[in-house]
Amino acid sequence: MDKYRYDNRSGQWGNRTVTKLRGARQLAGIPKRLIFVTVAAMSAFVTQFVLRHSSRAPEIHLSSQISHSPGLIAGVASVIDGDTIEIHGQRIRFNGIDAPETRQICKNANGADYSCGRRSAQALDAFLAASRPTDCTFVTWDRYHRFVGDCRRADGTGVAIWMVEQGQALDWPRYSQGAYARQQATAKAAKVGLWAGTFQVPWEWRAAHAEGTTPSSQPFGLVSRKLVAQSGYSCQPRRTCSQIGSCDEAQWYLQNCSWGGKLDRDKDGIACESLC
Repeated sequence: MDKYRYDNRSGQWGNRTVTKLRGARQLAGIPKRLIFVTVAAMSAFVTQFVLRHSSRAPEIHLSSQISHSPGLIAGVASVIDGDTIEIHGQRIRFNGIDAPETRQICKNANGADYSCGRRSAQALDAFLAASRPTDCTFVTWDRYHRFVGDCRRADGTGVAIWMVEQGQALDWPRYSQGAYARQQATAKAAKVGLWAGTFQVPWEWRAAHAEGTTPSSQPFGLVSRKLVAQSGYSCQPRRTCSQIGSCDEAQWYLQNCSWGGKLDRDKDGIACESLC
């Protein structure tokens, strides 16, 4: 029995050896030129397949970036200027309106110069502080990669509408298609905000001051809070505008003291306007 098994295994090994030798002879009989052409064709096919699929990947990624929209951003806003805020580190430009630039100077009802850009930012800061947080719905991206959106306070009041109604910003027909024209006409007739005096529309002011076209990098609200912290203001004792030394001080009383509203007689969000 053992011998039979041994003889059988020996025979199988012999058959396998013969088969391998035949295969090697057949392979040797194939022209080397044909083998080279076959391998080259397979390599070209694999290369084309890899390139075709890898080239599609960036296109898919790019299109997803272009079509991406953040939808909604909500949080406590820092004011950059009268038409721009920042929430969670993202700059947000109000859709369809334009406010005076931070460095822009206008004339009041008496013909005196005042910082209309700063006053617009102050009005916005006080308005947003009265009902937080602010939420903004995405519309588009602008050339500075700012989120352009429609924003509302926590109580549902539209920010852009309020700014135009108060004369602190203008309807910008180029982007609004006249969406705020009615509110602007009302503000102009009432001579509130910018309309109480004379001014240059912000987009023309920027064209005349090319260096002022780059958006401010410092949030207005952060500058204001820093000055307040250094000055150590207090709500006691109560003060009148004649006892207040600066616009920043007046705004702090307006926003932080129970009696601060008395400093803003026309309720436009600016305290002691003679100082601002």
